[in-house]
Amino acid sequence: MKTAASPRIDAAAVETKVRPGIGRRQVHAVAGCYFVASFAALGLPPYLTEILPELGDGAARWAGLLYIVPTIFGAIGAPLWGRLADRFGRKRLLLRAQLGLAAAFLLAGWADSIATFATALVIQGVLGGTFAASNGYLGAALEGHALSRALTLMQGSARAALVCAPIVVGSLTPWLSPHRQYALLAVLPLAAAAMLAALPEPPRSRPAPPQATTAEAEADGTPVVEATAGPSGRAPAASLRALYAIEFAFVFSTVISFPYLIALIKDRIPGTGPMVSGILFALPHMCYLIAAIPVHSLFRGRPRLGIALGFGCIALGLAGHGIADSLTSFVAVRLVLGAGLTLGLVCMSVLAADCAKGRAPGGLFGSIEFFSKAGAVAAGVAAAAGNDWFGPTAPVLTGTAIALVTVLATALPRLPRTLRTRRSLRCPR
Repeated sequence: MKTAASPRIDAAAVETKVRPGIGRRQVHAVAGCYFVASFAALGLPPYLTEILPELGDGAARWAGLLYIVPTIFGAIGAPLWGRLADRFGRKRLLLRAQLGLAAAFLLAGWADSIATFATALVIQGVLGGTFAASNGYLGAALEGHALSRALTLMQGSARAALVCAPIVVGSLTPWLSPHRQYALLAVLPLAAAAMLAALPEPPRSRPAPPQATTAEAEADGTPVVEATAGPSGRAPAASLRALYAIEFAFVFSTVISFPYLIALIKDRIPGTGPMVSGILFALPHMCYLIAAIPVHSLFRGRPRLGIALGFGCIALGLAGHGIADSLTSFVAVRLVLGAGLTLGLVCMSVLAADCAKGRAPGGLFGSIEFFSKAGAVAAGVAAAAGNDWFGPTAPVLTGTAIALVTVLATALPRLPRTLRTRRSLRCPR
């Protein structure tokens, strides 16, 4: 005799399966290759304020705009590369992304003018896109819980690069300038491409999931439905639009503090060295590395709650940057920001895995990457304008405002539904 819990157990077994041709070791290999390739792409841009004076921009006025040049062209190319991956093979397009990064890094490292350096960043954006390509590869082979864990692992690779790279770059600066380190680190995406060449090509088609609804139960037994699929087995268009909007707002509110963070630290704590600045930059990403998997287990059934809490922590952490004036206070606000970063990234991975059901993964993750990069572009423009007009505090306060608006937009629509649910439980009809 089947119990009431049987359908949920069966669904979980289906949801977490791994498609033929890729296993845990392959997932870890893809994540490792992304870490290797993104070391320079994610670790060197925070040092643009140190690179640009070597190229003739003594005040580093172009830092905010050049920070987003790869992002602009990556956003333009991401949906196209995703559709091409669905058509011609995800592995082939992933290799293309790694080789494109290597070429861009070599040119950036040997650039002798801002124009040449900017050209290298354009090439990086057009030919790069390793994150979307990696997610598309994984999305073709995994689904449901297995896919959301893999996406969480991929974000862990990005955070690990953001933790390690600024510290390593800062440590190497006395011997090799961050500008020339671009050329040195070009060897990393070449090594990643060599490793990826040994991986299998995932399937090009995915059947629709057997269930139309993904549901979890609260501790009191009350069911909470996070997403309901349509007749085709896909998540509804409204859920996909919500994911795009949340992705944009999340990236905007976090990335806006990146370009001028080191300048803000030096302004508030005179005499701070590159090593300490790199560690402070890396602290929120360290939080993700430590807490991502436990947070995934805790919030995989209620990702919108996690996202609302995450944006709340982001708002609080960014607001704290506006008043921090000591090493201790900077450590504290960076840790609060790290809590928000972890909640937001993990829960967005859960939503993305839900939306991937029944969709071509290359196109989906290419579109998600478009909105992510669009948020980064808007953040870079806002950071540059705010820094020029009001100083290095302006970007973090702008990010605070966007995070607060998103908290309200995410949390308030759930309140009437929660009140109706509790009222109906108290007054059954």
